[in-house]
Amino acid sequence: MSTKLITQDGYDALKQELDYLWREKRPDITQKVTWAASLGDRSENADYQYNKKLLREIDRRVRYIRKRLEDMKVVGYAPEQEGRVFFGAWVEVENDEAQVKRFRIVGYDEIYQRKDYISIDSPMARALLKKEVGDEAVVVTPAGETCWWINQIEYVK
Repeated sequence: MSTKLITQDGYDALKQELDYLWREKRPDITQKVTWAASLGDRSENADYQYNKKLLREIDRRVRYIRKRLEDMKVVGYAPEQEGRVFFGAWVEVENDEAQVKRFRIVGYDEIYQRKDYISIDSPMARALLKKEVGDEAVVVTPAGETCWWINQIEYVK
């Protein structure tokens, strides 16, 4: 089960996707289904079958987004967070091999199509929570334990 937190940016992006699917994409596909259905035999009509499948996928995604938006809690920046790692933080970490990573800790629904975002539920994020610059975080993964040091913490204000 994923934590039901989201940043304001993530909430706005989901809301924008919902509006696009419901107001633009779905009416367009519905029109295509209606047109394909008017051609006659639906069992052998590839346009009809493809667009009906697409319509089901859109409806499934719309239901999912609506439910998630109802359940989500938008977490914004608070001055008390400064200097420590919390939800929404941009964190730069480094390991013993001088490998540096920079990412933002966000909600589950925000990590897709972004290589620089990690979920609050990930082992890395859990290990970093409440830590400060210079602290060591031991990340436990199926591959074993890895030590990371926090170099920098920033927040979107």
